Amino acid sequence: MRKIIPLVVVALISSIASYFIFEKFQAPTQSTQQTYTSEFSTSPRMVNTNFSPNSAAFEVDFTKTVEKVIDGVVHVKNIGHYDRQQTWWMRSLYGERMPDKVGTGSGVVVSPDGLIITNNHVIDEASTIEITTNDNKTYEAELIGTDAYTDIAVLKIKGNNRFDYLTFGDSDATNVGEWVLALGNPFNLNSTVTAGIISAKSRDLNQRDQKNQSFIQTDAAVNVGNSGGALVNTQGELVGINTAITSVGGGFVGYSFAVPSNIARKVFEDILEYGNVQKGLLGVAGRALDSKIAEQLDLNETEGFYIQTLQEGMGAESAGLAPKDIIKSVDGNKINKFSDLTGYLSTKRPGDQVAVDYIRDGVRKKVTVELKKLKRTFFHNMELKNLNPKEKKERDLENGVEIINNNNRTLYMYGIGEGSILLEINGQSIDDISQLDAFPEEDIESLLILTPDDERIIFRN
Repeated sequence: MRKIIPLVVVALISSIASYFIFEKFQAPTQSTQQTYTSEFSTSPRMVNTNFSPNSAAFEVDFTKTVEKVIDGVVHVKNIGHYDRQQTWWMRSLYGERMPDKVGTGSGVVVSPDGLIITNNHVIDEASTIEITTNDNKTYEAELIGTDAYTDIAVLKIKGNNRFDYLTFGDSDATNVGEWVLALGNPFNLNSTVTAGIISAKSRDLNQRDQKNQSFIQTDAAVNVGNSGGALVNTQGELVGINTAITSVGGGFVGYSFAVPSNIARKVFEDILEYGNVQKGLLGVAGRALDSKIAEQLDLNETEGFYIQTLQEGMGAESAGLAPKDIIKSVDGNKINKFSDLTGYLSTKRPGDQVAVDYIRDGVRKKVTVELKKLKRTFFHNMELKNLNPKEKKERDLENGVEIINNNNRTLYMYGIGEGSILLEINGQSIDDISQLDAFPEEDIESLLILTPDDERIIFRN
């Protein structure tokens, strides 16, 4: 009994001590946990819009999105007829009746009456355009207009039928890492859907061709036949027109490229309203900065667009921008590379005003610039503009129009590129781009071109 009493006393003392320790140290912790849990449970639920709110983290369900948009993506068939004046050996094989050329691609219905956006290269040289919808119905379509510069074309399904269509999303609001779906008809496989993420924005595939490329890059699988199809976000909004892939063999190798919907929509609206694309330009020429160029120019800035020259009479000059200024942003959109600048301006029209943030002599400044139209035209796979009196004087010319972009492979092989001057066609002096309409390609016998090195070259058909 005597041995038990000390044990009981020790146990009793221990229990009392444990109670006081628990009250002093544990109770507040428990109270804090309860308060935190209560506050958390009453807070608004934060959901990443790139994911389905009804699914677990990293578990994405695209089925509802696909159901929403699949009927708005169509199969486009380009049927072209060969010129009947063919070589003797082709006539010996096929006779006077040559087989049709058939190309296929995809398109996106963007209005209930059957207006379609696709790529220009999908319908190029088409004699007949056939549209097949997701329910296997076939219609004939007419070409409303094209823009080779952005590779966008607008079609209209003939008749008064009503169609499912996609709504435009804001491609500027998309983010790298965001889920997207690519819908189209690769390899004549109708209604194909692939998924991926946006890998990059404002991507220029060829910085040497002077085109205002500003693609959305994705890793959604895109192949031959996907061109002109839809790139949609998880809400089913159209954020891009699938246009190109980079591949040695022509197949998908991990990346594909889409014209942003903001650019496609602007081209679409311009073609419907004006018949052509209304380009609003700053009127600057220069280069995007990086560490190497910054070192060459003795600059501290490694991001932005460095202005080298201004176009006379354009908005940048009128607003007071000057050579050596560094454009940092336009309307709050950060400018890191040339395609950032051209991509955003491709959504604007002449007369629009933009806020330009720039650096001059290390000082941050801001100015409003009114965009203006630089009259230009396409001829013989070249883009040309008129020369102003100052430019003629500098080149000691009495006439001529300037080549600002050349996609004519034959002429390109001979060094004819940006800055060359078209002087004559068929021996006739050219002084305005309006004269070019009088020379159909089949009637061109000779071209006289002045290179940037002042070499005169005559090309004959």
